Amino acid sequence: MKKYLPLIIIAAVVLTATAALFAFRNGTPEAEDSVAFASGEKVEVFYFHLTRRCVTCQAVETVASDAVRELYAPELNEGKLVFRSLNIEDKDAEADAARVKATGQCLLIVSGDTRIDLTSEGFMYARSNPEKLKEEIKKAIDPLLKPANKN
Repeated sequence: MKKYLPLIIIAAVVLTATAALFAFRNGTPEAEDSVAFASGEKVEVFYFHLTRRCVTCQAVETVASDAVRELYAPELNEGKLVFRSLNIEDKDAEADAARVKATGQCLLIVSGDTRIDLTSEGFMYARSNPEKLKEEIKKAIDPLLKPANKN
């Protein structure tokens, strides 16, 4: 039994870390596409992450940030669009996480009463097909910016 104890401990650590890594959703967030938020005057792109991050987690942030900067530079400069990467384990992120109902790792696009969860797409495409993730981000953001552009 003593020779198996290290293997059991390693297995427990790996299972715990894996569970924490993939526990980035609170139930079925796709069903929560419309949640009330403060105002629809700007579009906010949030990437909430944990302190310990894998390569894919880092890739989601990089691709999302690059997409926003490349596709929406004028809107960023005008303050119509914001990209924020926040450690959900930090106290400083608690208010934003509560406001957008983020309970773990997630990639969210929020504007007014609209909440679009691109977490699955982020983790699916960030490393294998970053251009596809950029397309998904663009598809989500464009309709949210159009009403602001018509005013």
